[in-house]
Amino acid sequence: MRQIKNRFWLMVCAVLCLCMLSGCSAADTNAKELDPSFASVLCQTAEGDLTAFSSIDEAKLDEMEATAKKIKDNALIGGLSSWRSIMPETGKLVEILSSEAMETEDGNYECIVTAAFEKRNVEFKVFYEETFYEGRDSVLMATSYSFTPEYTTGEKMAKAAMNTAMGMGTVFLVLIFISVLISCFKYINAWENSQKAAKASQAPAAPAPAPEPMESLTADDLTEDLELVAVITAAIAAFDSTVSADGLVVRSIKRVPGAKWKRA
Repeated sequence: MRQIKNRFWLMVCAVLCLCMLSGCSAADTNAKELDPSFASVLCQTAEGDLTAFSSIDEAKLDEMEATAKKIKDNALIGGLSSWRSIMPETGKLVEILSSEAMETEDGNYECIVTAAFEKRNVEFKVFYEETFYEGRDSVLMATSYSFTPEYTTGEKMAKAAMNTAMGMGTVFLVLIFISVLISCFKYINAWENSQKAAKASQAPAAPAPAPEPMESLTADDLTEDLELVAVITAAIAAFDSTVSADGLVVRSIKRVPGAKWKRA
């Protein structure tokens, strides 16, 4: 029982330490407060930028994007692209609800404006950078614009369900495609075998081996050739009429080179 209590208090201490660390990190990352008058100027500038963006309709958007790309204003290009993406979901600007300006850790400035549109509220965020010019006062330059629409819980759930359905549908479609592809392997194999069989049937037959020439036969081979022995015996008997073919015995047959043997 005592060990359980010790473990419980250890867990509580660990959780408290994590909370303290997260609080310290959050406090470190919090933006610094600004002078009220300077913050008011930043907020008014950001509100003016939001009003300018919200007055751009689709007909002017393409023209302004082309101009921004021509002068290479990356902040304006990003802001116009962000406004284009949320334009169908917001409608016209109704009123500005709140604005807040602060200094970031890197010494720049950030202003967050919350505004009500016809369809939903939108958070407009602008980052400013202080730029110094020789012989002139510093100037605040906007480095980025972003629009973040606020969705209801039902809309968030619907989007999550849609994303889940699309992801699972894609996975199932890929699995079905793979199963169909695997099932086609047997037909591919049968087609390959039929092609091989067709090629084998169309191949020319192997030529018959040429008969062995008589010159390659040895004396023993000629002796075993009964037809040749009979022909030679009859030729000898016909040549010498006094000799009977019955009394002739062929012991061996040897080839004699020369024209007479070739004519025999």
